[in-house]
Amino acid sequence: MNERDLTNPDYYLNRELSELAYQERVLREGMDARNPPLERLRFLAFFTKNMDEFFMKRVGGLKQQIDAGVTETTPDGRTPKQQWCEVLDTVRPLFREQSKYWQQTLKPTLAEEGIDIREPSELSSAQYEELQNYYEESILPTLTPLAFDPAHPFPFISNLSLSLAVLSSDENSETRFTRIKIPSNQPRLVAIPRETDQYILIEDLIEANLDLLLPNLDIRDVSKFKVTRNAEVRRNEEVAEDLIDVVEEVLEERRFATMVRLEVDAEMPDESVSILKEQLHMQDREVFYREGPIDFEDFFELLDLEYPDLKLPSWTPKAHPRLGTVTSEAKDEETDIFREIQKGDILAHHPYHSFKGTIQYFLDMAANDPNVLAVKAAIYRTANDSKIIQSLIDAANNGKQVAVMVELKARFDEKNNLEWARQLEEEGIHVAYGTVGLKTHTKTALVVRQEDDGVQLYSHVGTGNYNSETAKGYSDVGLLTSDRDIGQDLTKVFNFFTGPTLDNRFRKLLIAPVTIRERFTEMIRREIDHAESGQRARIVVKVNGLEDPSMVAELYRASMAGVKIDLIVRDICRLRPEIEGLSENITVHSIVSRFLEHARIFYFENAGDPEWFIGSADWMTRNLDHRVEAITPVENQQLREQLRFILEASLKDNRRRWVMQSDGHYEQVTPDDEPVWDIQEILMAASEAAVDRGYGPGMVVDTDLVEDDLLIDEAPENEPGMDSTNADYAVEADASGPVQSDEGNKSIFDMYSEHWYHPDSETYGWTVRTTEGDRRYFKTQKGARERLRAEYE
Repeated sequence: MNERDLTNPDYYLNRELSELAYQERVLREGMDARNPPLERLRFLAFFTKNMDEFFMKRVGGLKQQIDAGVTETTPDGRTPKQQWCEVLDTVRPLFREQSKYWQQTLKPTLAEEGIDIREPSELSSAQYEELQNYYEESILPTLTPLAFDPAHPFPFISNLSLSLAVLSSDENSETRFTRIKIPSNQPRLVAIPRETDQYILIEDLIEANLDLLLPNLDIRDVSKFKVTRNAEVRRNEEVAEDLIDVVEEVLEERRFATMVRLEVDAEMPDESVSILKEQLHMQDREVFYREGPIDFEDFFELLDLEYPDLKLPSWTPKAHPRLGTVTSEAKDEETDIFREIQKGDILAHHPYHSFKGTIQYFLDMAANDPNVLAVKAAIYRTANDSKIIQSLIDAANNGKQVAVMVELKARFDEKNNLEWARQLEEEGIHVAYGTVGLKTHTKTALVVRQEDDGVQLYSHVGTGNYNSETAKGYSDVGLLTSDRDIGQDLTKVFNFFTGPTLDNRFRKLLIAPVTIRERFTEMIRREIDHAESGQRARIVVKVNGLEDPSMVAELYRASMAGVKIDLIVRDICRLRPEIEGLSENITVHSIVSRFLEHARIFYFENAGDPEWFIGSADWMTRNLDHRVEAITPVENQQLREQLRFILEASLKDNRRRWVMQSDGHYEQVTPDDEPVWDIQEILMAASEAAVDRGYGPGMVVDTDLVEDDLLIDEAPENEPGMDSTNADYAVEADASGPVQSDEGNKSIFDMYSEHWYHPDSETYGWTVRTTEGDRRYFKTQKGARERLRAEYE
């Protein structure tokens, strides 16, 4: 292996600039004429939403560091001040492009199709009069002009509020500055009378009738502006007596936090700009001049209009074929989800599969099943009208033991989560609020159920939040399993939420901050060993972010050893691919499409004995070291085949996929003369085909669409009673039959006969007693044999 100084800043991209490169890809989707007009508008609105959050979180954090005198450099060699300057310079042309595209292309296109946002001057006299009446009756009473002069201090301006800056002169010719806040509780898109899907912006309507609000003034100028405040407000949790008090203080401080951005009309006069800069303590480079609308986020409302030709075809999540209703001669009966999970693990894939019909169904059944003893769940973000919360309350009301971990520090969801936590406590539910120094980011639930052969554990480990709304637009995977090792591991994790310490011994799960970094590092280094010995070595990772410098360095070492690596990274990526002698074996992909790519999937080829994982953790320092995360192995053959299909189809996408160049910029893959392969369209078709086929796996894998490259387990051969054509759901047909010998020697079953037995179970053929005195259940002889070896050899 070539010797390289892997601390060289030239080998690492900047985290903030990498995030902006992703936001540029979002903007490009909003400017891509291959997308229908309302789909383009959706991406322009998302760009505004994302950039608001970026300034609040990331730019706000940089300003805090600058104010604190921090000069320490990032792995790419930049100080906070250098990053701040580069970020502002990089963002400026993106805002200009957004505004220009809207004004010159998308707005006229939508107008031609019948959706128009008009100016006051374009209204007829009758329309203007009706809107003026509406203004006087409904809007004017809600407005509060706030003057700034010797008798009035400069008004408080709330975060992300849209305002009018008015310069006027009184009878003494003295200039006055007045701020008028655009009411956020009024529709921003005001319908034009006797027109269909024609609107005027509320700020334009207020400006056109300003004389009714500010009479007897000589109004010299009216300009719009919007401010963004820092949201990176922190408190010392270790000295806090009550985490709830800490979060409430953070919410209060965020209201009055430092300004980080000022957006103003392109034609705002220097006098108004100077007043705003001086009073808001902002520098010239923090001012962004905007043509047209300053804020596009309210345009999301237009997406609900009935213009199917202007949108992508609608998508309705499908029932999972194993969890639909079971038709009998007498009636349609609900699927026994616990028995179904016992037959074999289930992979839920949202939004291709219905959240209601999978995860919500799992918790609903747990709440109402008389055999369920306990339900535990970790809530990071959930819907405002969360049915998940109601299921947990129902479980408690039905006499189950219920414990819920509600992460109060989930940024921008703190207030919502506080309310949920209080409601759960009022129902007598055990609520944990988080842990000192760590965020809880796991997407996990555990159901404890009394069954004929003992207590059984049913687990869900996923990549997405328990949020029915985001499940419609975020692409996530989740494992439903009765694997006892995973259940025991989750038991330890939930005990940590309510107890004093986190165990560092887990049977199968990878848990941050105690084992994930170590285990992933071991697996990368194992691939290096395989490559250097001439065996199969391959890594494919699908994450939202790859920021951790140590993980980047490990991947560089693997590339130099000859390991082929594909990284499907939605946004932030510090790694530079295709550098000769360093990363020429690494390709970085990014997919931007109608659903937000949110799943984390990990594949390690392991010399032909592959390992597959899914879970909540990205490869970012915060996830590996400062959050509680859970990654689960996926061992079921058919589920691995589905994960392989997702990764292979992603790598073949030639419509939504971008590929990073060594300098950090991205180029979009185009089909040229080849058929168009759109990963999300492929997965929608695969899910529909599964429903048409009937009972079975959650998607029909079209082998013609993917290369048979990534490995999955072969169906085990010579296992007594195993149906190799349906290994997903097979059980031992003759569990009491003869035991195979191990390589011609004395069978390990004979050697440790006191440590295993055949249980009285329709599902499991083998039970192994562990060295700790627990029981482990297996469907196949192979699984029992491996456990005996792990425990006693």
